[in-house]
Amino acid sequence: MSGCELAVILVTAPRGEGRRIARILLESKQAACVNITSIRSIYWWEGKLEESDEDLLIIKTRRDTADKTVEKIREVHPYEVPEIIVLSPEKVHKAYLDWACASVEA
Repeated sequence: MSGCELAVILVTAPRGEGRRIARILLESKQAACVNITSIRSIYWWEGKLEESDEDLLIIKTRRDTADKTVEKIREVHPYEVPEIIVLSPEKVHKAYLDWACASVEA
């Protein structure tokens, strides 16, 4: 699929919520693939140092639909201020890029 570029979106969510968010994104064709791993986050929130067990979602989507995907994440995410970081990889294996782009609805 020529002209298509990949975006990788990193999102943290409460432990156990990652699967629900991933399924919503995949079923709505907002993502081609979502990897989920368990992490321990340490961060500042409302002036206090916090620690949480969380899911880290690594979401692969099309760069031209990334804003729409971010909107969907914000809609279904339980956090008041979810971590959502959109990355644009410089190089992606062509066969993977073609597959990912074909898997996401524009």
